[in-house]
Amino acid sequence: MRKRGGYGEGFTHRFGEVPPLPPKRAGVKRLWLQAVSVGEMLAIGPLLEGLHRAGHEVYLTTTTSTGYKLAKEKYAALVVGIGYFPLDFWAFNARAWSRVRPDLIVLMEGERWPEHVHAARVRGVPVLSVNARLSDRSFRRSAKARWAVRSLAGGITRFLCAAKRDEQRFRALGFPAEQLITTGNLKLDVNIPVLDEPAKAALRREVGLPPEGLVLLGSSTWPGEEEALLEALQAARARGLAVSLLIVPRHAERREELRGLLERSGCAFHFRSGGLATQPVDVAVADTTGELRKFTQLADLVFVGKSLAPHDGGQTPVEAAILGQPVLHGPYMTNFREIIRSLTDAGAVRKVQTADELVRTAVELLENAAARERLAGAAREWSAANRGATERTLAVIRAELAARRT
Repeated sequence: MRKRGGYGEGFTHRFGEVPPLPPKRAGVKRLWLQAVSVGEMLAIGPLLEGLHRAGHEVYLTTTTSTGYKLAKEKYAALVVGIGYFPLDFWAFNARAWSRVRPDLIVLMEGERWPEHVHAARVRGVPVLSVNARLSDRSFRRSAKARWAVRSLAGGITRFLCAAKRDEQRFRALGFPAEQLITTGNLKLDVNIPVLDEPAKAALRREVGLPPEGLVLLGSSTWPGEEEALLEALQAARARGLAVSLLIVPRHAERREELRGLLERSGCAFHFRSGGLATQPVDVAVADTTGELRKFTQLADLVFVGKSLAPHDGGQTPVEAAILGQPVLHGPYMTNFREIIRSLTDAGAVRKVQTADELVRTAVELLENAAARERLAGAAREWSAANRGATERTLAVIRAELAARRT
């Protein structure tokens, strides 16, 4: 928290203090929805809109300062309150529960809070784990202590799994079939505002990208991956291509580390946090929060970060695919295994095994507009075929709330 900053506002929420909430209205159900950070917060947009249309109240909590900021910017009109999730100790949790008084708990993805779930169980409040998934690593760990996992998650009413494979993994851990349902991945239902050409041109000017030429995007990059992207930039330019590099690091606080790297490279660069660019540069760094979807629309080729050794897990390729962008990724996308398998089967992504292969493949695709368009077209078709998770999730929520009324 000290490293990332921004936690001063709402700090007491972590000890059970809750921002002022309106009194519960007769006949109106209140949901407490927890989404840990920016990725989950972006994914819940359509779900919040659906709950709002249905007339339900939502108290929205998050864990990180970036998630909190994004929630206040995007969802204030859709919820009755926004706060930080309390530390999962009895006194703090009980205090928050007495003020929120929810009728349903919704936990996004991997959120498993034992005291929070216990509080729901003793009050007879159902708990839904939405977009539930088990990464390879989590599944391996859970398989070694199945009794503990079932005890921890035993108070969860239903797991709404992001993919069939996740449902199968929960079953393998001993969860009963009636507790599990595959509703699909909410992140595939995200509605991303599309920039028109004037808006794209303005955004390019703001960050220092030249008005013309190709853009190679490093999406949520981690240490070591920026070096490979710089090599790709230089190799592409050596082939006579007009290319610029746009880096969106996963952690904005790495800006000084990146500044040193760029100074050593000899490239002209600009950081988004430094204000408006005054002239075109070779490399633009978008060291801000919540703007990746906008910057993805400037790209001609996207590399998804945290996917090259020594990193593992990967960052999400979903937004780039939804926006119909050609995508490259490394071999270590274990947090998105099902999505990557689906995208690969659709012919919508290319995998590279090493940094050297990333350089070669990026140059190859930057030279070949037809190959990029084949990837992009396949991504658009994949996105259209994989929507609907929001409505399936809302149907389960409606059923749980209806059952609670009886």
